[in-house]
Amino acid sequence: MRTAVTDTSFTITRDFAARCALVWEAWTRPDAFMQWWGPKDYTAPFCRIDLRVGGTYLNAMRGPRGTDVWTTGVYREIVEPERIVYTDSFADKHGHAVPATAYGMGADFPLVTLVTVTLEDTASGTRMTMTHAGIPEGRSADDAATGWAESFEKLATSLNDARKSATQQLDE
Repeated sequence: MRTAVTDTSFTITRDFAARCALVWEAWTRPDAFMQWWGPKDYTAPFCRIDLRVGGTYLNAMRGPRGTDVWTTGVYREIVEPERIVYTDSFADKHGHAVPATAYGMGADFPLVTLVTVTLEDTASGTRMTMTHAGIPEGRSADDAATGWAESFEKLATSLNDARKSATQQLDE
């Protein structure tokens, strides 16, 4: 996994031993998304995805102390199974954007950021590149990059489990 940080964005590139279609499903199917979303020690108790340009999503990740952090956004670009671009905002449980201060973050955190995910086939699976733009540099960017990296560790595990399950079903 590689992480590159600029003034207002960071990019994480990660290779997965799974085909693009499976990684795409992990990003676009609520049941699959809930398997990996959130840093280590977090769960994802809720996910709603309206996967179309102009469609919205609403997710919750639950921290180890039981506190939910909600996010929402609007899909700007969808090219199956290669690219997803969406806005990202902290939210309340009804999907209304709220300032990051509602979750204890600094007032310099913007109301809306932008996430771009690209998937490309490789000889051994899929290379995923995720860029999160608009995050203020410093601790906010460091914390967000760490959270994403931990989520992608969970994504790798989820993809491996999905592959094993598919293989077992074929053997039966």
